[in-house]
Amino acid sequence: MGTAERRKAPEESVAERSAERWRHQAPDRDIPVRERAGESAGGQQELYHRPLWVEEPARRRRMPDPVRTAAVRAVLIIAVTLIQAMVAFLCTLAGSWLAFPMVISSVASTVVATWSVVDVWVTRQVWSQRYGVVSEPSSTARSLRRERRARRRQERTALREQERIRRRGGTGQLSHP
Repeated sequence: MGTAERRKAPEESVAERSAERWRHQAPDRDIPVRERAGESAGGQQELYHRPLWVEEPARRRRMPDPVRTAAVRAVLIIAVTLIQAMVAFLCTLAGSWLAFPMVISSVASTVVATWSVVDVWVTRQVWSQRYGVVSEPSSTARSLRRERRARRRQERTALREQERIRRRGGTGQLSHP
């Protein structure tokens, strides 16, 4: 069965697809669904339940802990900076004495926010260099290792050949020194 048969038709709505998925999933024990109730063999009414959520595999890998920590810190600093900038703008419009200190602190916060974003980038690069082994066939490191191995193999073959010539007592050489 191909993808087209499984999904039925491309013009089918998302709601119809999710309703169809509901009918074929394992029941959840906590939430009753009235329209799917049926009679069991003992004459009692058996309830089927729908799950609260459906587990789907992640599309991207999880960020490493140091990078995620730096990113959360950067988001918080940027949020505070935006709030400060908004307060500075509103104080300026209102003609408040607080406008000048808020503008100065907003400028300082902008510098700190920029630094925090750079920190996320640097942390990510450092983590990738330390722990991120690229294992793709097009990896530079892998091609360099492959070249080194081939060169060593050629050197070993040449040394074996020289040893074999020496063991034979020079036979096989075209001229003797």
